[in-house]
Amino acid sequence: MSARTDIRPSARRAGQAVVASLCLVSTLVLHAQDKSKNPTSKFYVADIAGKSEVNTGEKIVELSEKSVFSAEGTVIETKSDSTNSIVMSNGTGIFLDPDTRLEVKRFLQEPFQPDRTDLETEPSISQTRSYLPRGTVGLCSSKLVAGSTMQYTTPLVEVNIRAQKLVIETTENQTVVSVIEGNVTLRGAGFIGGEPLSSGQQAVITRSSLNQPPQIVVRPIPDEDMPVLGTKVTQACMARRTVYFDIAERQNEQDQTELELIVEEVTPINSDDNGPVISASSIKTAK
Repeated sequence: MSARTDIRPSARRAGQAVVASLCLVSTLVLHAQDKSKNPTSKFYVADIAGKSEVNTGEKIVELSEKSVFSAEGTVIETKSDSTNSIVMSNGTGIFLDPDTRLEVKRFLQEPFQPDRTDLETEPSISQTRSYLPRGTVGLCSSKLVAGSTMQYTTPLVEVNIRAQKLVIETTENQTVVSVIEGNVTLRGAGFIGGEPLSSGQQAVITRSSLNQPPQIVVRPIPDEDMPVLGTKVTQACMARRTVYFDIAERQNEQDQTELELIVEEVTPINSDDNGPVISASSIKTAK
């Protein structure tokens, strides 16, 4: 029996949600104003195939494995026939397909406690807002803590993420969101009240012309799509198993104590696990 296809025309853009916790916003804004005192909000390059670059806002740098960058405000691009995998310091693994551009508009993260033991939950409250104008990303995230938000936007839709595993593919006139595990809510030039997606569902958002509103088709993920989608998510999950972020104290030149982010190499013992198992080898310190 064929699955029912649900087609809904878009209406006007829904209003932006009001942030519930003013204390959280104030804290995150404070950290945004003085990033030097917030050692988190980084990303780690876990794997490179071909050539990829990051625009830090000050310079364009070719990515290399095991390098670390401040995340907010960066633009990450993969070239044709190239891929890369990165890990955000909140524990989210991201696999970027060839010819993909990912703009990290906002990535703010509360400082987290050292020597934590729950590696499947993100280490602290975080806010992520990224823009994907073209290309494909596979995401494999930690369990978001209460108060955290993760939003990916394309030219056609806003994806509010609570899922742990999903793939977003986009061009100027089409976006496909496939949820492997978890749930997301789609909002855009319409979708009044939001369009929910859960595990095993796929949304195809298309626009025939700039003068026409997008349309959304919600359906089960086609069986023939699952192997390719699963590979992208697996690459993201493998990336996040390779690294563990920790916090340590150090003395600066003024003999003041500061916190810094330590990036440690990890060795997974079960290939089906999402998260890392820590080894004793520290490979890089993020300044």
